Amino acid sequence: WGATVITNLLSAIPYIGPTLVEWIWGGFSVDKATLTRFFAFHFILPFIITALVMIHLLFLHETGSNNPTG
Repeated sequence: WGATVITNLLSAIPYIGPTLVEWIWGGFSVDKATLTRFFAFHFILPFIITALVMIHLLFLHETGSNNPTG
């Protein structure tokens, strides 16, 4: 279901939508290559999010915050 929603949202982008779908999933049909790519994205996404959170926290630690309460 999630892959269907992502595919529909990406394919609705004017001009580059179908190209994005083919680049991310390998096409519009679900086959072994599509599932492999889907599982690879879902495996690596938590690591990417963790790295971005660490960079964000490091940046806040180095520069401080403009928030008067924190």
